[in-house]
Amino acid sequence: MTSKGSRTNAVHGGTKRSQWGELSEAIFLTQGFAYDSAEQAEARFLKSGPDEFIYARYGNPTVAMFEERIALLEGAEDAFATASGMAAVNGALTSCLKAGDRVVAAKALFGSCLYILESILPRYGVEVEFVDGADLAAWEEALKPGATAVFFESMSNPTLEIVDIEGVAKLAHEAGAIVIVDNVFSTPVYSNAIAQGADVVVYSATKHIDGQGRALGGVVLGSREFIRGTVEPYMKHTGGSMSPFTAWIMLKGLETIDLRVRAQTASAKAIAEAVSKHARITKVSYPGLESHTQHALAQRQLGAGGTMVAFEIDGGKEAAFRFCNALQIILISNNLGDAKSIATHPATTTHQRLSPEQRADLGISDGLIRLSVGIEDTDDLVADVLQALDAG
Repeated sequence: MTSKGSRTNAVHGGTKRSQWGELSEAIFLTQGFAYDSAEQAEARFLKSGPDEFIYARYGNPTVAMFEERIALLEGAEDAFATASGMAAVNGALTSCLKAGDRVVAAKALFGSCLYILESILPRYGVEVEFVDGADLAAWEEALKPGATAVFFESMSNPTLEIVDIEGVAKLAHEAGAIVIVDNVFSTPVYSNAIAQGADVVVYSATKHIDGQGRALGGVVLGSREFIRGTVEPYMKHTGGSMSPFTAWIMLKGLETIDLRVRAQTASAKAIAEAVSKHARITKVSYPGLESHTQHALAQRQLGAGGTMVAFEIDGGKEAAFRFCNALQIILISNNLGDAKSIATHPATTTHQRLSPEQRADLGISDGLIRLSVGIEDTDDLVADVLQALDAG
């Protein structure tokens, strides 16, 4: 079969139609499946084929379509869809770790990811060491004793720090570690993480994949051996599988993800350029700007700056709150990757659990705003940001 482009795969990949020939993918809202005979049931429990199902917690036709389609986009052999992005992170890590194992992780992570690595894994005897994700020398030093796994966000939340996937993967593989990458900010549109050396890629499908704020979901991608031999047994027995209705929503989201994310990225760059010239802004972090210290790495790894912009407003929390409250189009929320533009104050929301010292170490100041750029008109978004800055 001739290879297809990413947009074609995003619309048609993995589709299986029933005898009715439905145009939109069918939603199989069933938790169980009937068998033609007791012998067939026995055979299916011994070894299920690709289109044979037992129980929705183990697999479902609608969920399987989503898994196949996202695997095509990511260039992965297989995928397992989960109930949320954090179920995907937890499942990818916990399924392959045991007491006595060692994990090296970037310290710049989403708050819930930090909770798993700081509080949950050590509780069960897993050693975790944190490093500066942008410092390859720090990775090399931390990996000298060996490790079972490394974990990092390819673009960190919320400061948009880029981790060199190829560089870290080389060091990790030399140390015998599996490379697990949270790719949410990079998106399936720009990601080439597996080709760059990642063994496992994790997404919160809640974000750009759905893209319209409708449902929670996640996905773990990797080799067929890892997904079906390691992740699936853990997830199907612990109950973190995606629902069929959610899978259908995610299939609809994938149809337009390329168009949405590229439009969002163009607007994000325009906003970053505009705010970088404003007198009240002390720092702008956007990998698509040449002023970003990792611009060259971002271009090599992603080819674009992405949909997120982070900037610091002079005046701390009070100034940041005045800015948020003055916005007229952009909404205040803690979600991201949505068709609607969203402003977040990480220090008091997504990363409020961290101590002031931890936030300072990660570059999360009281004046930091994380902007998730939507698909509204670019000129309207730029004007909204500038008027909100002027209002403060």
